[in-house]
Amino acid sequence: MEIKFRTIAKKDNREVAELIRNVFREFNIARPGTVYFDPTTDDLFTLFKVPGSVLWIAEEYGVIAGCCGIYPTPGLPQGCAELVKFYLLSPWRGKGIGRTLMEKCFESAKSLGYEQLYLESLPELDRAVSMYIKAGFKHIPNTLGDSGHFGCDIWMIKDL
Repeated sequence: MEIKFRTIAKKDNREVAELIRNVFREFNIARPGTVYFDPTTDDLFTLFKVPGSVLWIAEEYGVIAGCCGIYPTPGLPQGCAELVKFYLLSPWRGKGIGRTLMEKCFESAKSLGYEQLYLESLPELDRAVSMYIKAGFKHIPNTLGDSGHFGCDIWMIKDL
């Protein structure tokens, strides 16, 4: 296994969008109010040009295995960004790649001056939620910010 970590490039748009939608189909969560139907999913390179954001890509021999990013979602408290687009295709799960992607996001968030990270998820992604808890995220009772993803019903936050 030779995994390389880098930030998103324009040429990645189609492959990353398909990766995200494949994960949603795998877990039967392709429903309104999620990134599955979010039009920005098809042009993440442009989305992540927003100052204060970054999208990390994990790839093996030119094949994108997963991604994870941070984004300054409107409406979040001062000093808080959102952990977003954290998806890994099944052949690469359980190998530490997701953890490394998340750690890269933590490092990026700190270097960009963030003090907290917020995330939204779904019960069907219980393995990911368990991973978030191990990384120090805590459940909160309601949504923060304005992600537009009304289909999510798990909200978590972590101090950096």
